[in-house]
Amino acid sequence: MNNKSLVKLSFWGTMLVLLVQACSSGTQKSTEHEHEMVMHDKVMEAPADNGVEKAICVLQPTQGNSVSGTITFTKTDAGVVVKGEVSGLTPGKHGFHIHQFGDVTAPDGTSAGGHFNPEGHEHGAPDAAMSHVGDLGNLEANADGVATYEVTYPNMTFSGIESILGRGIIVHADEDDLVSQPTGAAGKRVAIGVIGVAKK
Repeated sequence: MNNKSLVKLSFWGTMLVLLVQACSSGTQKSTEHEHEMVMHDKVMEAPADNGVEKAICVLQPTQGNSVSGTITFTKTDAGVVVKGEVSGLTPGKHGFHIHQFGDVTAPDGTSAGGHFNPEGHEHGAPDAAMSHVGDLGNLEANADGVATYEVTYPNMTFSGIESILGRGIIVHADEDDLVSQPTGAAGKRVAIGVIGVAKK
């Protein structure tokens, strides 16, 4: 074999080695990338608990009204305990809901949007088989216009897509009939507030 043939053989041998290395490297990078994507999906599917144990909402009257109060949300082993006292109401029942946005800029409270309903369910009673996450039923005011409320919600949460943190709370002028769609025909919004993380 002459020198020219040896040079050609050496050249093609070197090219073959480089090609094998490149293919191997590409496969490894592709596998690593796929692994990263899978790990990312797992993180997205199971958001970690953010450690919040208590939240609070201070209600303020909408324009032309005098309703105010404080609602607390406390995590327990049985679920989240929603407890509050609201004053300045007319005697009787008043729709009481978590709304989509914690936006209090509109004088009539409409900036809070509709009921918080991430799963797209129909409106109903809070203990119904199917209802909005934001369906809290009614407050019932006594003759002095004061309503107290305490209910434990087993599935209420401070994390994930159904987290109530940063959402609005609305008290309505009328009773929620728990049937009419999409809001229970509860009338105008007489008080509004935002659910925020509470200081322990």
